[in-house]
Amino acid sequence: MSTGAPLPVPELCNPFSIRVYWEDTDAGGVVFYANYLKFFERARTEWLRAAGVEQQALREETGAIFVVAEVQMRYLAPAKLDDLMAVGVKVVEQGAASMVLEQEAWRGDTLLAQGRIRIGCVQADTLKPRRIPPQVRAAVLTA
Repeated sequence: MSTGAPLPVPELCNPFSIRVYWEDTDAGGVVFYANYLKFFERARTEWLRAAGVEQQALREETGAIFVVAEVQMRYLAPAKLDDLMAVGVKVVEQGAASMVLEQEAWRGDTLLAQGRIRIGCVQADTLKPRRIPPQVRAAVLTA
């Protein structure tokens, strides 16, 4: 179990630190596999925030929101109670209305989980696909 500061996440943008709490673990004392999806979601939100994109403001100003369309996960090592993880994000594909992101969770120099997540941009009131707003596209390309 590591409680020190995590090392930088290789090639991933704005690593976000997440501490493992009791509620994140399963009966075996390790992080329940589905909780990595929550950790990755938080890291994506903080990645956008660091790039200057506040999701609530984006919704109010443009009507655009992001939804998860596809997830592939690979689990490599367990995280446990009180571990400090660094979770990062990297854009690997960007289309007109969606992006594919790679995400990784690290504890120190140990890779815990990898994910490939497709997020789609939709209009909040109809949930129909729409183009990613230009300010988001510009922000994430420089993040």
